[in-house]
Amino acid sequence: MSDTPRSANPIFARAWSQLLVKGLARNGGDDLRRRLLAGLSGTVVEVGAGDGANFAFYPAAVDRVVAVEPDPYLRERAARRAADAPVRVEVVDGTAERLPIDEGSVDAVVFCLVLCSVPDQATALAEAGRVLGPTGAVHFLEHVRAHEPGPMRRVQDALDATVWPHLFGGCHVGRDTVSAMGAAGFAIDEAERFWFPARPRLPMSAAVLGHATAV
Repeated sequence: MSDTPRSANPIFARAWSQLLVKGLARNGGDDLRRRLLAGLSGTVVEVGAGDGANFAFYPAAVDRVVAVEPDPYLRERAARRAADAPVRVEVVDGTAERLPIDEGSVDAVVFCLVLCSVPDQATALAEAGRVLGPTGAVHFLEHVRAHEPGPMRRVQDALDATVWPHLFGGCHVGRDTVSAMGAAGFAIDEAERFWFPARPRLPMSAAVLGHATAV
């Protein structure tokens, strides 16, 4: 759910690993992870890989995953999970805004619950575009701004302007991530919008799952 802020927030890093990821799995998150990673092949960069919860779901057609994670605690846990992954995974230090990856060298970039909290979304998306090869794609699963105008958006705006980012490692519940991708030069090939969990609907429940290509 976060990238650079995690490295300065060890309490959140531990909560992410112990509570949030396990809660996601209990509520059907494993199926979402499978769908997020379906169809990937070749070399993949996972940005803000956290404790490696996605690693078990990478398809066999993936030759190599470069898992970028800035937080030392989560990076150590991810390295342990990488040893049991069904594909080759390299866990490295880095941030979304400065990926330790050569230009045009990867087939896909994965964002999973991370674009909500990168300090600079535009720079992070530009970095994704930089490292992607000419036919590369971005696969994303993110919680985002509420799908319809109304009270929930006002609640999200109020939280983002006050306590939420400070309590949750820089996370913002109301970012319009799909629009940000378009502004960064990506064509949205698929974007499924839904609520997770569906009931009760919470400020962080609006979600989107899909993929995009650079244009």
